[in-house]
Amino acid sequence: MNDNKKKVIEIIAVGSEFLTPHYQDTNSLYLASRLNELGLKVSFKSIVGDDRLSLLSCFTHALKRADMIFVIGGLGPTADDITREIYSEALGTDLEFIPGLLKNIKNRFDRRGLDMASSNKKQAFVIQGAQILENKIGTAPGLWIDDPRAISVLLPGPPMELKTMFDAEVFPKLEKYKTGFQVHKILKMVGITESRTESLISDLYPEFEHVDLSLLAYPGQIEIHITSHSVISVDQAKSQIQPQMESLTKRLDKYIFSQCGEELEEVIGKLLIKNKKTLSVAESCTGGFLGHRITNVPGSSQYFLQGIQAYSNKAKIQLLGVDKNELLEHGAVSDEVARLMAEGTRNISGADFGLAVTGIAGPGGGTKEKPVGLVFTSLSWDNGFKVEKNQFLGDRSTVKTRSTQKAMDMLRRHLLFKEAVPDRS
Repeated sequence: MNDNKKKVIEIIAVGSEFLTPHYQDTNSLYLASRLNELGLKVSFKSIVGDDRLSLLSCFTHALKRADMIFVIGGLGPTADDITREIYSEALGTDLEFIPGLLKNIKNRFDRRGLDMASSNKKQAFVIQGAQILENKIGTAPGLWIDDPRAISVLLPGPPMELKTMFDAEVFPKLEKYKTGFQVHKILKMVGITESRTESLISDLYPEFEHVDLSLLAYPGQIEIHITSHSVISVDQAKSQIQPQMESLTKRLDKYIFSQCGEELEEVIGKLLIKNKKTLSVAESCTGGFLGHRITNVPGSSQYFLQGIQAYSNKAKIQLLGVDKNELLEHGAVSDEVARLMAEGTRNISGADFGLAVTGIAGPGGGTKEKPVGLVFTSLSWDNGFKVEKNQFLGDRSTVKTRSTQKAMDMLRRHLLFKEAVPDRS
């Protein structure tokens, strides 16, 4: 490997489960983040199943194009854990048995009062010439292979094992390949669409290679990721990114709810504490999701008093005091009922603010007059209230997420600006 050229880095996640809709590879995100801290950029990410031919093809191809290869998973004791064997084949070398490794694995089982299965013996076979990376949590050792074609690092799949091993054993070895310094900032926004954001910032994209900007869209939330690279210092990376941040925040202003990674529920929690205010919620179509998000923040007991799931009309009447005639006249999904729900939970709890959500999350239940995705969100306070009508797109889960985002943003805007900001979501 030529140490003077820009490194081509590839991450390979091994596991047939990652090729199904039921599992997601998050380890590669962690590795990419840690590599970026050293100024190292990932060029390729691959996911490959536990199949011999597929693995051999993937590994062989990686060795032809990459200078650094990080292979995740397939180091366990089961029959489908064949990463070591196939990677050895791709390198054109053999496995060798390390008695000391087997002893360490057996000692781990002995300390827990368990018998070691015979299948664990395969974990004591390593690729010839590899440096063994200690696994302080599990039984699968990692491997560092310094080959003329590429540096290869084989890591266990369980996230805690991988992170512990990478931080203790791998990251220190990579520091000599550090190419610079990186600063990464995230602007999180709510109440604005991706296309509207793009139109507002189209002239603000960085003109220099050392500053990157990416626009990402999530249900009810838009993020701008800005990354600055410097070969000199962190301070220089910060100075390069600052003008970009200032221009973006000035342009997007009230839509931005976070510049340091917080979620919306954390932001409203801090605002409630700062203003010494309390909150209660009433939910229909979100079924407790709003309350869950708010109370998922440590310390939320300082400001959150209660949450009521009033899914049926009967519950809205009995638990929140919603007038039966209003329900009959306007229906459960209406601005009138949303207002009464917000006022009801606030009055019952004695909170300073009441938030309410009522709507049609789908996939069924919609009509021409009230289609799926129609949601009313309401905020109530002493001698005042606001109700907003929303038409959200997406599946049931997406509608619920967008509904909670909108409800919390109504509170955020009220606490910060005392008036609604035009919503462009």
